[in-house]
Amino acid sequence: METNTLEFDAQALREKILDLAMRGKLVPQDPNDEPASVLLEKIKAEKEQLIKDKKIKKSKPLAPIADDEKPFDIPDSWEWVRLEDVAKIEMGQAPKSNTVNQVGNGIEFHQGKTEFSDEFIKKSNKFTTLNNKVVNEDYILMAVRAPVGDVNLLDRKIYIGRGLAGIKGYKIDKNYLFRYLMSEKAYYESHSSGSTFKAINGNVIKDTPVPLPPLEEQSRIAAKIAQLFALLRKVESSTQQYTKLQDLLKSKVLDLAMRGKLVEQDPHDEPASVLLEKIKAEKEQLVKEGKIKKSKPLPPIADEEKPFDIPDSWEWVRLGDVLLDTIGGGTPSKNNSKFWNGKIPWISVKDVHENHYEITSTQDSITELGLKNSATNFITANTLIVVMRMAVGRIAVNTIDACINQDLRALITSKYLFDKYLLYIYSHLNFETSGITVKGMKINSLLTTLVPLPPLLEQSKISAKIKQLFTLI
Repeated sequence: METNTLEFDAQALREKILDLAMRGKLVPQDPNDEPASVLLEKIKAEKEQLIKDKKIKKSKPLAPIADDEKPFDIPDSWEWVRLEDVAKIEMGQAPKSNTVNQVGNGIEFHQGKTEFSDEFIKKSNKFTTLNNKVVNEDYILMAVRAPVGDVNLLDRKIYIGRGLAGIKGYKIDKNYLFRYLMSEKAYYESHSSGSTFKAINGNVIKDTPVPLPPLEEQSRIAAKIAQLFALLRKVESSTQQYTKLQDLLKSKVLDLAMRGKLVEQDPHDEPASVLLEKIKAEKEQLVKEGKIKKSKPLPPIADEEKPFDIPDSWEWVRLGDVLLDTIGGGTPSKNNSKFWNGKIPWISVKDVHENHYEITSTQDSITELGLKNSATNFITANTLIVVMRMAVGRIAVNTIDACINQDLRALITSKYLFDKYLLYIYSHLNFETSGITVKGMKINSLLTTLVPLPPLLEQSKISAKIKQLFTLI
């Protein structure tokens, strides 16, 4: 855990806590506790009485637990049992459609885990007039279909559909059993069947091996888990607040930088107007040499377009005014394996991470054949790459020679533009995007975006100050 940044994997810690708990290593054993073997005899007697009273049916004897089924060692006072040895299992059933309503008639109905939360199941807007598959607060709910193994607690009566099972322990601590089942999601996933939708049946649940501590120890374990999980939630909340504060501070730094208020202006700096003339001359020379194509003139900037005032030595420009060129990418055919897993790194949106300004590696690579037989373009190292679709606004510099996909665009910058200045302020610019489901930006929107341009030396100072402050933040 990196306490200086509050970065930690809360889920991994929860899994570790549960693992220690179920091995008998979270709380100490008490030699005065009645051992689990005695508890099992009491449970056996209770089940026999319930069968005698016809409240439950007599079940077939379960196979003893073989040594290779026991995933770890447990304390001497504990026992390995199967879940049906210590719990009643109620498999859900879909009610007839004519019994289901949304006007509150009957009992609350849950088909699956749609309303699951971190602990207690939330309310459903469906009801059924049937009552044959009703479970109450004594039960633990388990999802048995797509996905499997998630568990929740109940604080009321509900009707369960075929995507759920109810599990009610005999003379054992419900919260201990809940935490154990929470730790067993991987077990249920590995015992599920089905290609499209994974599912488990009642036999898989009944046969689940359970490490059973003495009853008093079960309560201590459940209480300790609850205490530690509550602490984790507090840390998570603090982390989220800290992240929001980080983002707010970084945004304020960028806002000050773009307004010319982060570093002092130097009257001796060559003004941005001269810088613009140099960039213009550089582009004209490259066009003359046939290295880039002549671009269409961009529209002049009206006063009402300028969102704020900038220093006199600065200039409002359009992004296309300070770029020499842009290069789009493409994707080789996914259906042809000969294009993939080659030696050329291939960058996609998933490689351009938020608030991380360098691309040092990629998740995919292509062959030279894939490069030649697609619209994909090769980009040399130290080129700015921007996202044009989905995560619009992200920017990074690739530290490796690579190809880019069609959702990205490379910015070829002038030698009279300090790349790091653009790298930092880019995500703070106002881009015009389109699309409802997936946001995207057209090339014209990219090129016409307004950029506050400082003198070259001031760009360098601003970049250095931003880096310094971001490091502190």
